Amino acid sequence: MRQAGRITEWNDGKGFGFVTPVDGGRRVFVHIKAFQPGSRRPVAGDLISYDAAADAQGRLNATSVRFAGQRIQPPAAAARKRTGGSRMPRAVIGTSFLAAAVALMMMGVVPAVLPLLYLLLSCASYLTYGFDKEVAGRRGWRRTPESTLHLLDLMGGWPGGLVAQQVAQHKTAKVSFQRGFWITVVVNLVLFGALWRSGLAATLTEWVLG
Repeated sequence: MRQAGRITEWNDGKGFGFVTPVDGGRRVFVHIKAFQPGSRRPVAGDLISYDAAADAQGRLNATSVRFAGQRIQPPAAAARKRTGGSRMPRAVIGTSFLAAAVALMMMGVVPAVLPLLYLLLSCASYLTYGFDKEVAGRRGWRRTPESTLHLLDLMGGWPGGLVAQQVAQHKTAKVSFQRGFWITVVVNLVLFGALWRSGLAATLTEWVLG
């Protein structure tokens, strides 16, 4: 039986909080992943409806959460909202860029240090996104700050970040994060282009590999 309650505590940074039933009773844990896909970020004071289920430790958790008056999304619409309202092939874009960078290195067009940095930082970014997605559903685990993800992407890990966003379905629907992410992509391409054109990349390659 669905219940009505009000969110009395909410930690948006960690993505969880507690809801108190309107008709009284003990409060229930609620996680951001329990909300209907495409929903806005909740805040303290929101009125919601939910099902209650016990976890492995016997603690009550809110599931199938909807805001008051929110209609159920058809499966196709929910899937589009999970990916930020688009079908952008993030994994294809990320892997294609890395493949192109390696191909240009093999052809001698770009110094080896650039593709190698992209590959290493993309691996680091992919793993960091995956870790953050994993701990997002666990109580008490420390989330990776968005500034850290942006820094990795800015340094050259954005192709791996793109792949992780699609594979893990992480950060794709948060507009503010996506805006920051694409800014880091543009800035990174400009900086690495300048590094290549100035000849510093070739010098670094000789220093690292020579």
